[in-house]
Amino acid sequence: MTSSDKKTTHFGFKTVEEERKASLVHGVFTNVASKYDIMNDVMSAGIHRLWKDAMMDWLAPRPGQRLLDVAGGTGDISFRFLKRAPGAHATVLDMTESMLVEGRKRAEAGQMAESLDWVVGDAMALPFEANSFDVYTISFGIRNVTRIDDALSEAFRVLRPGGRLMVLEFSQIPNEMLQKVYDLYSFNVIPKMGKLIAGDADSYQYLVESIRKFPDQETFAGMIRSAGFGNVKYRNLSMGIAALHSGWKL
Repeated sequence: MTSSDKKTTHFGFKTVEEERKASLVHGVFTNVASKYDIMNDVMSAGIHRLWKDAMMDWLAPRPGQRLLDVAGGTGDISFRFLKRAPGAHATVLDMTESMLVEGRKRAEAGQMAESLDWVVGDAMALPFEANSFDVYTISFGIRNVTRIDDALSEAFRVLRPGGRLMVLEFSQIPNEMLQKVYDLYSFNVIPKMGKLIAGDADSYQYLVESIRKFPDQETFAGMIRSAGFGNVKYRNLSMGIAALHSGWKL
């Protein structure tokens, strides 16, 4: 295959060869891992915690369930899940080992060690057998995947019949004026925060750009249906700054 034949994708607003995106994303999260949780609080004024709690409210974890938390990073979703589901087990999977290392340092990780696994892996080629999990979650991670359709297909494969997919991701505000205000904040403030707090403006510039490249709510819901999921629904959070998408392996 010549260079002109190679498939391309987006890395923020840049066009890159598909085979390069994963390493570029890996570099971003390696760079920000140590400050990732702090930056989440600063960038969202702590609202990301409310969004994650809303995710758990809709998900309604049940005792004994097996969760796969993809792009699970430092464990926020898995910790919340296990607190609500006695006897459950969570597997945190992330392509960036340094994110998992930071997660293991958190107090909750020690308290829940017997109910947690930490796995380095790729959302597009999960290292698990089919029909292995009751719940699949991915929070602020699917927009960074090179081929989103492949990740959704893998989610469907590893879920048991009756299993549930839930995605929390930044989305599009269905009001043009409010979207413009949000964009002004995102592009002008967040990279500067990244420089000040994490010493890395470029990584946060990419993260902001990746939000704008992600499909809107209806388009993404259609992608979930195309992967085989049924009863697909979504809920906007904070006027659509973020959205929750839910689907079932029926």
